[in-house]
Amino acid sequence: MRIVITGAFGFLGGRLADALRTTRTLCGVPVERLVLVDRVLPPASAAAGDPLVEVVHGDLVDRLDDVFAQPVDVLFHLAAAVSAECEADFDLGMRANLDTTRALLEAARAQRTGGGPVVRLVFASSLAVYGAQPGLPLPPVVSESTPPLPRSSYGTQKLVCEHLIADYTRRGFLDGRVARLMTVTVRPTAPNAAASGFLSAIIREPLAGLPARCPVRPELAVAVASPRRTVRALLRLAQAERGSGAGRLGDHAPVNLPALTVTVAEMLATLRRLAGDQVAELVTVAPDPTVEAIVASWPAVFDHRRAAALGLSPDPDFESIVREYLADRSAEASA
Repeated sequence: MRIVITGAFGFLGGRLADALRTTRTLCGVPVERLVLVDRVLPPASAAAGDPLVEVVHGDLVDRLDDVFAQPVDVLFHLAAAVSAECEADFDLGMRANLDTTRALLEAARAQRTGGGPVVRLVFASSLAVYGAQPGLPLPPVVSESTPPLPRSSYGTQKLVCEHLIADYTRRGFLDGRVARLMTVTVRPTAPNAAASGFLSAIIREPLAGLPARCPVRPELAVAVASPRRTVRALLRLAQAERGSGAGRLGDHAPVNLPALTVTVAEMLATLRRLAGDQVAELVTVAPDPTVEAIVASWPAVFDHRRAAALGLSPDPDFESIVREYLADRSAEASA
């Protein structure tokens, strides 16, 4: 089996690659090649002399011939420009999120029509496909049957890609699986341009003895998931079989990954409880209307029965997420 991960040197891509390098199997089949694709330079540990790994460095559109030089069996498409980045630069978002994904789908289609295997494509979409429109508020609990009405360019681009993947799947060009990700926290890496980046920063920075700014009202509720649960869900979607019945994926409808609903105030209270007042006081609440407009448009409470049918569940509480982050940080420091 040849597996490709785009955005492989981002935080989630790296975690996903590490999981596959550890198990070296997917769907009960040995992984013979793991192709890691990213426009950023790989960290020294990305390949680490592992004969399983092939690194493809560069813009994905320019390197598709290399990606599909040999048949691709499974492809995790994580590469994307993020929310606030897309809002600040419309052309960047269209190019990175929509045009690149369309080119990737065409390459998968060409493989199939050329007599190659059907690519099993797992696409990282986002809860940002949802949004409250004037006169059309979100229901108290959001499910896959809730009409997606994005309120950001990023959410719109993700939704267009979802529809394209559904149609390519319907036509038999590929086998698409769409995972709508919650906000993943706590990320150990430096802040990126995601509007939700502060949901990691208000925990990560204080624990490192650094100040952090919270750009939203503390009472704002958000939907979050830990890195481990998110990676586990992506792998589960890749392995799920089609058809009806327990543990099966069913049709090509997207799957909202399980969400833990928590307010920002509850997150900060958890930080205070685990790390003490001195650490918690490093967070300053200074609302930014632009950031809050984006994040507040996203739903916070989800019906995740579709994910539960695949054996997936949300994190039990925010304390477990912070403790997981601390354990991972300690393990990395001692490695």
